[in-house]
Amino acid sequence: MSTDRFVSPDDIRSLFAQAMSTMYRTEVPLYGTLVDLVAEINDAVLTADPSLAEQLDRTDERARLGQERHGAIRVGTAEELATLGRLFAVMGMHPVGYYDLSVAGVPVHSTAFRPRTATALAHNPFRVFTSLLRLELIEDAALRDTAAQILARRRIFTDTALALIAQAERDGGLSDADARRFVIEALETFRWHGDATVSLDTYHALHDAHRLIADVVCFRGPHINHLTPRTLDIDAAQAAMLARGIDAKAVVEGPPPRRCPILLRQTSFKALQETVHFPSGAAPSGDAGTHTARFGEIEQRGLALTRKGRALYDRLLAQARDSGGAGSTGQDYPTRLAAAFQVFPDDHATLRREGLGYYRYALTAAGRADPAAVGELPAEALIAAGLASADPIVYEDFLPVSAAGIFQSNLGGEEQRAYAAHANRDAFEQALGMQVEDEFAIYERLQAESLATLRAA
Repeated sequence: MSTDRFVSPDDIRSLFAQAMSTMYRTEVPLYGTLVDLVAEINDAVLTADPSLAEQLDRTDERARLGQERHGAIRVGTAEELATLGRLFAVMGMHPVGYYDLSVAGVPVHSTAFRPRTATALAHNPFRVFTSLLRLELIEDAALRDTAAQILARRRIFTDTALALIAQAERDGGLSDADARRFVIEALETFRWHGDATVSLDTYHALHDAHRLIADVVCFRGPHINHLTPRTLDIDAAQAAMLARGIDAKAVVEGPPPRRCPILLRQTSFKALQETVHFPSGAAPSGDAGTHTARFGEIEQRGLALTRKGRALYDRLLAQARDSGGAGSTGQDYPTRLAAAFQVFPDDHATLRREGLGYYRYALTAAGRADPAAVGELPAEALIAAGLASADPIVYEDFLPVSAAGIFQSNLGGEEQRAYAAHANRDAFEQALGMQVEDEFAIYERLQAESLATLRAA
C-alpha cells in the first residue's frame, strides 16, 4: 500500500487526544471545569502580556496551547507495557525518560510516551506518563503472588486494537477509516470501569499494602487517572480553583514562582471518591465500596534545563525539602522553596550564558533583511544586535518527585517514605521491549537544529 494513503501519526495522535479529552470530560465533569478555567486564564495572560503572546506565536506554541494535554496511566505487567509502547508508536509517541518513583514512596517506575521532533510537538504535544507496577516491592509474598495471578488473567486491549496495531506495523501506517477505528478501539483501554475484578477482601488487602497497588490490580484496565491542560499562570489557576470551591491540593509541585518559568509546575484537585461494585457475595458487608484514584490536574511548563541546570534544580529542591525534615509538607514549604531557589538565575541572558537552559534560535526580521551583518557572529552577539532571537525551549517531560507528590496527594495518603530508591532502568526497558530516549539529547538536538537553521538562513 502506498504510504501517501496513510494518515500521519501526528493526525492520529490529535484524533486520539481529542477523543480522550471528550471521554474524560464525560467521566469526570470537573475536568471540563478545569479546561474552561485554564482557557480563561490563558486568554487573560496573553492579553496582558503581548510580548509573551508574540513569543508563543514565534515558537508555534500558541496554536498548540488550547489542545495541549498530558494523561497518566498505570499498568501491571511487562506485556501490558510493551503493547502500550506499540500502540503509542502508531500515534508517533515514543518513550522518553526513565523515572524511579520508588524514591518517593510510590512502587512504580515510569516513562513518558510523547512526540520528539519540533514539527510533531507543534502539531500536537500530547503525552502520556506511563507507570509499571513494581510487584517486587510488595513485601508480603502471598499478596505479591495474588496480585501477579490477577494481572496475568486480564486482557486490557480489544482484539480489534491489537489487529490494527499489527496492521500498522506490517503496512507502515493506517488509512483514514482504519485510523478512526484504531482511535475508538484504543480508547477502550483507558476507559473507567466501576466494576472491580476482585473481592472486597482482596481489594482491601492490596489497598492496605499501597493504594496505588489496588488501583492497578483490581480493575479491568489502566483507566486514565488524570488529564492535564496547560496554563500560563498556575498560581492564578490555583487561586481560581479555590475561589470556585474546588478542593485543590495544598502545594503546587515543582519550582517556586519565577519571572522565567523553568521545568514544570503542577497542581490538582483531590481525587474523586467513586462507587465501585465488587463481585456479588464477595464479603459479608456487601458488594459495594469506594475507590479514589481519578483527579484533575493543571500544569505550567517552562524552560527545559540542561544537565547542569537540572543538577542545580535537584540540589536546591532537595535543600528545600530536607530543611527541618518536613519534606514538602508544612505551611512554610513555599517559603523554604523560594529561599532555596534565590541562587538560581532568573533572567534568560544569565541562564543562556551559564548554560543552564535550552533555547531555540532564529533570525529576526532585521537579521533576515541584512544577512551580511549576520556573518559569523556568535549567537549572543546576534541577539545583542537585534539580529536574532532566543526563545525558551519548552520542557516536555516530567519530574519524579513532583509526579510522586501528585500521586500521593490524590491516592488519599500523606507523603510516604516506605521504599528506598530502587531505580532499575534495565528491567524497565526489558519489560518495554525497547530503550527509552534521553530527554536531554532531544533538547540538545532541538537547540542545535535551530542554530543550524539560523546559520543556513
